[in-house]
Formats: sequence, structure tokens, C-alpha cells
Amino acid sequence: MTPTFESLFWGFVSGGALVVGAAIGYFVNVPSCIVAGIMAFGSGVLISALSFELMEEAFEVAGLTATATGFLCGAFIYAAANRALAIVGAKHRKRSGSQQPSEEDQGGSGLAIAVGALLDGVPESIAIGLSILHGGAVSVATVAAIFLSNLPEGLSSSAGMRRSGRSATYVFGVWLVIAIACGLSSLVGYTVFDSFSPFVVGATTAVAAGAMLTMIVDTMIPEAFAETHNWAGLIAVLGFLVSFTLSQLAG
Repeated sequence: MTPTFESLFWGFVSGGALVVGAAIGYFVNVPSCIVAGIMAFGSGVLISALSFELMEEAFEVAGLTATATGFLCGAFIYAAANRALAIVGAKHRKRSGSQQPSEEDQGGSGLAIAVGALLDGVPESIAIGLSILHGGAVSVATVAAIFLSNLPEGLSSSAGMRRSGRSATYVFGVWLVIAIACGLSSLVGYTVFDSFSPFVVGATTAVAAGAMLTMIVDTMIPEAFAETHNWAGLIAVLGFLVSFTLSQLAG
């Protein structure tokens, strides 16, 4: 498998987890406490991956200043975009309950939710392509972490979409498009940055990490805490440990 095809393939795999999670959330009446628990686990998984895979790689090749600058830029860009989307109805896009507005409640919210879901998935997928540039092969720990976190994202969000009255055609159309976009974003992460210096690749990896951490705190943790409350932290720690173990075994 060539590196180019590898980046496309693993981007599709990680994005495909959103579709699998969406199918479970839409057709199976999963208790909200279970959804929240899975979301907490996914949050811990991603935090570990961006800490021990992305940020460590960025620091090794770009140094502290570039890594810190990229990390803050990624956080600011995501926060600004997420704020704009929240105003037009995408604030609760990962919530599994009745928090998501219907199109009747807020016109244009369906498109905002779709764009928000795409915003959440793109930095993760670019990170997969960049991991191939860093090590010559895909980071198994990074792909596994993104896959494990995408499952509860798709599950929770599609459950909320169903409760807000959105059709199966809309829900699966959204997630299929995003899965395809994840594959293409991973490909872009590899091909576009292939001609850039390791310094630029490292700094860009930090940008992706900053966006991912902001996404976790802004959209995943609220859903995780909403139902699990005092258990959210413990479940997140378990997710962190699983991802950390995968990272160490892969290394």
C-alpha cells in the first residue's frame, strides 16, 4: 500500500466509525447515560492521542515555540468557527437528547449541524495524513484513538438528530459525506504537506492538536458530563489509559 493510498484509506476508516456510530444511535434506543459514558471514554482516548502522539511529534520536529504557537492557533480557529456555528443552531450537535433544534425551531440549523460535524472531523483526519509524513507509516495509535472517539460522536449526534425529527436520509447523508471528507482530508494532510519542511509539518500537527482539544472540551465533554456526572472523569481516564497503552505498544 503506497503512502498516498494509505492516508486515504485510514482517513476513510476513521471517518467510517461516524457512520457506524450513527447507525447505532439512529436505530437503537441507547440509554442517554450509556451514550454519555461512551462519549466520556472517547474524550479520554482523544486527549491521550493528541498529547502523546501529535504534540510529542510536533515538539520533536518543530520545537516548543512553533508547537505552542500552532497549538494556540488551532484552538483559536476552532473556537471561533464553533462559536459562529453555535449561533446558527449547531451548538448541541453532539448531544443525544432533545437539545438539538429542529428545522422548525431554527431555520438553517440542519446545515449548521452538518458543517459543525465536518469541522469536528477535519483536524483529526489531517492529523492521520501528517502522522504518515512523520513516521513513514500511519500511526496505529492515532487512527485507533480517532476511530474509538468517532463512534460515540456519531452515536450521540445521530440520536439527537432523530429526536429533533430529522430523517434517516438526512442523518446518513451527513455522516457519509463527512466520512468521505475525512478520507480526503487525510489525503490532503499527506499530499499537500509532503513538499513542506518537517518544521512546517510539525507546526501544522500542533494546529490540528489544538483544534482537537478545543473540540473535546466544547462539544464532547458537555455530553459526557450531562448524564454521567461524577463518573465522567473516571470513564475518561479509562479511555486515556487505553489510548496511552496503544501508543506505547505501537511505539
